[in-house]
Amino acid sequence: MLTDPSYKGQIVTMTYPLVGNYGVNDEDAESRKPFVEGFVVKECSKIASNWRSKKTLDDYLKENDIVGVEGIDTRDLTLHIREVGTMKAVLSTVDTDEENLVRKAQKSPGLLGRDLVKEVIAAKEYEWNDKGRYKVVVLDCGVKLNTLRELAKNNCRVVVVPATTGPEEILAIGPDGILLSNGPGDPAALPYIVKTTQGLIGKVPIFGICLGHQILGQAFGGKTYKLKFGHHGGNQPVKDVKTGKVAISVQNHGFCVDIDTLNKREIELTHLNLNDQTLEGMRHKKLPIFSVQFHPEAAPGPRDAEYLFGKFAELMKKEKVKR
Repeated sequence: MLTDPSYKGQIVTMTYPLVGNYGVNDEDAESRKPFVEGFVVKECSKIASNWRSKKTLDDYLKENDIVGVEGIDTRDLTLHIREVGTMKAVLSTVDTDEENLVRKAQKSPGLLGRDLVKEVIAAKEYEWNDKGRYKVVVLDCGVKLNTLRELAKNNCRVVVVPATTGPEEILAIGPDGILLSNGPGDPAALPYIVKTTQGLIGKVPIFGICLGHQILGQAFGGKTYKLKFGHHGGNQPVKDVKTGKVAISVQNHGFCVDIDTLNKREIELTHLNLNDQTLEGMRHKKLPIFSVQFHPEAAPGPRDAEYLFGKFAELMKKEKVKR
């Protein structure tokens, strides 16, 4: 969670009472640095006892200038959030005046209408690996590194480009497929990425994950909206509408594609969230395009959704045969 760029602009509260007892190591990082704005726990372990640990959680947060607080009844706080929804918040080690802090929280820009993608993406195009049958261009909106690893495992040569890259530049790379990555913030604040996606539809297979799913929803003419408190954590049940199979998924999003705004003649709904019946997956009925709201690169089930990367590779294989 700390290194998932999708948490940019957010303070994360952990419900489990003791956090940090395994410590921190570089191998498990999902991006170049942690992106959370603050970290709230009941108790931060002073001992890091895992054999892979390189440093404590406290040291890691200090190195990256991220404010953390312990001694909070996080389960009580979670119950409050579940009642009133996601709220603006503030953490301070300097200002302890309650009225001042409330005013500062109220003045916070929040997430609505903010383009946070530009604050987390890599500045330049880069090649993740140089071998693979299928060349995949990943449009980086805040991509997690395990997405790139999963593509490489499925015989893909991966090139990552910033979300600001236009469709002509992307197609000039000669991709067999395009992956629209996860990322932070309000999808409605990203019209330039939606426009780029519209310029790619029908050219090559496209796979969207989380924010990439929301971008595709808008590119298809749909709308997005803010959820009351979002979906976060590694225990979200998602049902495959066609097979009836339920997968346990990792999720981190505060926005959702409105099912009722999609053209059902073109778009088929493939997955639903069993907790609130929100849209978790869709595919185009004629074009090789599909997307999911959850994170198949994460492994809570432990690997319930890993097959989606293989599905993407199969689509690229079929399209290469046609060409």
